[in-house]
Amino acid sequence: MSTTHTQPRLNYAAQSPELVKKLFDLGAAIADSGIEPQLALLVDIRASQMNGCAFCLDMHAKEAKLHGERELRLHHIAIWRESPLLSAKERAALAWTEALTQIAPGGISDPLYAEMREQFAEKELSTLTFHVMSINAWNRANVAFRTVPGSLDKMFGLDKAGLA
Repeated sequence: MSTTHTQPRLNYAAQSPELVKKLFDLGAAIADSGIEPQLALLVDIRASQMNGCAFCLDMHAKEAKLHGERELRLHHIAIWRESPLLSAKERAALAWTEALTQIAPGGISDPLYAEMREQFAEKELSTLTFHVMSINAWNRANVAFRTVPGSLDKMFGLDKAGLA
């Protein structure tokens, strides 16, 4: 059985437009809550890597490029623990992303929570948590229905990233 899937299963946005709108609204509310766009994109990319969401990984790498992210830092997201290119705050956010994306049987550890509180104010941490929840929701929909990477580039203006 082949593991390469280039044909989408269904257009979930067309089937459930009111729910997709709510998810977009959640994303807009999160963005308006003050999460740093560059940090949000690092989180989006890491969760999408973990979830195997080709559509979201493609999309957020292009968004990051459009927001001025350096290409080498994008490559370093997969090795964030060892990367000297990421700040302590960014590494903490990526650790939180991993912990929330694949919740361990024991939940979120006290040491990780303490690290997060060193790097983030309570409001920031709450907003970051909702951001991780949101990207995981998008990942699950796009993985389930095999949304084709790059298929919405023109609609989102991502064709301007020069990464096609």
